[in-house]
Amino acid sequence: MDILNAFVAFANFILVPGLTYGSQLALGALGVSLVFAVLRFSNFAHGDTMALGTVMAILFTWMLQSWGVSAGPLPTALIALPFAIIATSALVLGSDIAVYRFYRRAKAKPIILMIASIGVMFVMNGLVRMILGTREIQFADGERFLLPPAAFRAATGLAEPLAIRTSQAVSVIVAVICVVALFWFLNRTRTGKSMRAFSDNEDLALLSGINPDRVVTVTWIIAAALATIAGTLYGLDKNYRVFVYFGMLLPIFASAIVGGLGSPIGAIIGGFVIAFSEILITNAWSKILGYLTPEGWLGDGLYQALSTDYKVAVSFVILIIVLLVKPNGIMGSK
Repeated sequence: MDILNAFVAFANFILVPGLTYGSQLALGALGVSLVFAVLRFSNFAHGDTMALGTVMAILFTWMLQSWGVSAGPLPTALIALPFAIIATSALVLGSDIAVYRFYRRAKAKPIILMIASIGVMFVMNGLVRMILGTREIQFADGERFLLPPAAFRAATGLAEPLAIRTSQAVSVIVAVICVVALFWFLNRTRTGKSMRAFSDNEDLALLSGINPDRVVTVTWIIAAALATIAGTLYGLDKNYRVFVYFGMLLPIFASAIVGGLGSPIGAIIGGFVIAFSEILITNAWSKILGYLTPEGWLGDGLYQALSTDYKVAVSFVILIIVLLVKPNGIMGSK
């Protein structure tokens, strides 16, 4: 029985949060990798694009709630997501027209575009703070738990109840749907194949008659959609705070680089590697180990390698190790 309790505690504190956070990082890293693969620069504004997309989701959620529209047991934000994606895509395309297009047509080096993205990042951050400020916002509604802990405990008789929040289940399911849809689009549609061809060899793609402006537009729309979905899922799970999304830039880039910058599959793998690494190292193992050891053996220690305040440090260390040992990442090409 204690082994089962330990497994349930492991699921509560490691497995389920890792799958949830990994799904959110994977979607964010997919957007970064897609922009890098097609447009050939590192988009440092991606974290604040996530924040901007989440703000749009919050505004549309509030509007739908004021009209009495809901998704029943699911968060209303899921209904608001398509509208938020459209609004965020329009703003991102506006930033491309206002900033990136000039440098792209001038054949500027990737470092110039990267620096320009830092400027766009600050503009987006200011816009987000102007709209909703810096306060923490809770916008999740519907059922809090997919399976009520009390019901699980009554059904199994275990001391440790399995607690899976609705936002966690939604994060994983929506991420799977998005990944399947993206890979279908890239591999089965004419536009997706054009994007892959443009990414592999721009000059040959242009000679084949591929419209570069259309490829760029579709890339920005997909990146904005992924950022909006990832940001909204994270906000539903952890609440919205504007500066948190700026802080997520490091784990997102770490995920993309660990998997191989420019590789969609690598971004997904990297997202889960970073997520589980952060949680495994910063989790307090005392409760899980308490079920597996005789009473009184552990003492009062938390058995925690690092405080959760240093979670970002885990991403940073992994990023440095990968850049030193295998800079191309797990799935990256030479």
